[in-house]
Amino acid sequence: MSKIRIQKVLAEAGVASRRAVEAMILEGRVEVNGQLVTDLPCFVDPASDHIRVDGQNVAAPSAAKTCILLNKPRGVVCARRDRYGRPRVYDLIRPMKGQVYCVGSLDVDSTGLVLLTNDGDLANRLNHPRYGVTRTYVVEVDGRIDARAVDKIAAGVFIDGRRAVPQRVRLLRRGGARSVLEVQLVESAGREVRQVLARLGYKSRRLKRTGLGPVTDARLKVGQFRVLAAREAASLRRAASGDNGGRGQLQSGRA
Repeated sequence: MSKIRIQKVLAEAGVASRRAVEAMILEGRVEVNGQLVTDLPCFVDPASDHIRVDGQNVAAPSAAKTCILLNKPRGVVCARRDRYGRPRVYDLIRPMKGQVYCVGSLDVDSTGLVLLTNDGDLANRLNHPRYGVTRTYVVEVDGRIDARAVDKIAAGVFIDGRRAVPQRVRLLRRGGARSVLEVQLVESAGREVRQVLARLGYKSRRLKRTGLGPVTDARLKVGQFRVLAAREAASLRRAASGDNGGRGQLQSGRA
């Protein structure tokens, strides 16, 4: 087999996106045949070369694709390594065998659905905003949200030089001190939701991801996981194919 770029091999193995792999190489986290990779381009033969990332063997891309849905608890990190020794999502899916990687990470304080998979193509598509796969969040914020505030949130704000515009904002509950919103956004992490709300003066108290594209599971308890059924995985791949337009229309819902 002719050699191909290591970024492509690791992306197809589900390690990370090609761009993220490049960063991992520069951080000194990738080895080929026992030698640290420090320069790009780097070409490998996945059938014969021995590749390790963060000290763990990376198997050649397999036809057997696995998608695991996990309801992440608060205090658990989505990173492969954590210098503070906090529990990781990978610790929660034992004794599942095989190398999988977390797609659509949540920060340590957020809870809800994350996907772990060895399907590199699906992971890349889910992580790239161009494919328009939505994430759905339920977020509790300080203050009493009214219809005008919902419209302001739906209009979006500029973050890091680009406009972050939710696809849908819906007021679920409104009280004197706290309000609860449902927000849909084409982003991989809940911190985008927190940033949008913070820019408009609303502090997020709790944030939970309740949907990844068409995949939801209100019955999956915190800390539990399950393998996606074939029809669910197929539905997620269709959503990430770009064929359905993915993004839908920006809407503003009101209680």
